[in-house]
Amino acid sequence: MAENKLTFNKKLIVFDLDGTLTESKASPDKEMARLFTQLLGQKKIAVISGGRYEQFQDQFLEHLHLSPALMRNLWLFPTTATSMYEYRKGPGSASQGGWRRVYAHMLPLKTRRKIIKTFNDVFKELGYQHPKKVYGELIQDRGTQIAFTAVGQDIVEQLGAKRGVAIKLAFRKTGWREKIAAAMQKKLPELEAKAGGYSTVDVVRKGIDKGYGILQIQKHLHIPIKDMIFIGDQIVPGGNDYAVVKTGVDYIQVPGPKEAKQVIKKLLAKV
Repeated sequence: MAENKLTFNKKLIVFDLDGTLTESKASPDKEMARLFTQLLGQKKIAVISGGRYEQFQDQFLEHLHLSPALMRNLWLFPTTATSMYEYRKGPGSASQGGWRRVYAHMLPLKTRRKIIKTFNDVFKELGYQHPKKVYGELIQDRGTQIAFTAVGQDIVEQLGAKRGVAIKLAFRKTGWREKIAAAMQKKLPELEAKAGGYSTVDVVRKGIDKGYGILQIQKHLHIPIKDMIFIGDQIVPGGNDYAVVKTGVDYIQVPGPKEAKQVIKKLLAKV
């Protein structure tokens, strides 16, 4: 999408998290934290990502040090918008407020067990071998989503962003992510199986993706899609951000956090 979209007076900015605001599962650097905080003082912001709510808190929010007033301008859509959180002011003072879950499309326990079993069946049928060294859980039950991460959920935490992301990118190039997702979708047609992050395959309820998240923002925040803009790194066919295109939302694709910073600076300059 051409950057002249930035000339529009958008009421809300929607960001992808991993690969856009931060490196995959890494924390924002000081410049990004500062720019994001500045933008939050001027615009409403929503963040949609495949990670759990706890990951949003640990990876992102804890590094921003936002005031309650700014947090009330922010909405979180973890696990690819299968859930939504907003910050609510407490009854006495803003300091007594907290994050409240607006909705969560939980998968039944029986379904989650079936998905995990299907992952293991698919690995055997495809002849897929896990790496000799993994970092943390391979299959994570997130309640609203089951996520398989080929090199382990904690690789960036254990190895650091530079080395961890490099290993995840190397896995993406193997093509296994797409093969596993396709095989899972064939076996679970009643659900949605798709390539998520650099080394992840996510399984959620049918019809739930980042496009669904855009529609939920419109529904719950009462902001028309024409008044939003989406910024992400995977807005290409097959990419985990591409589903937003079908909603008609304006969007800007960025290769990574460095370019996302430039977009934020331009947005700030046009406020």
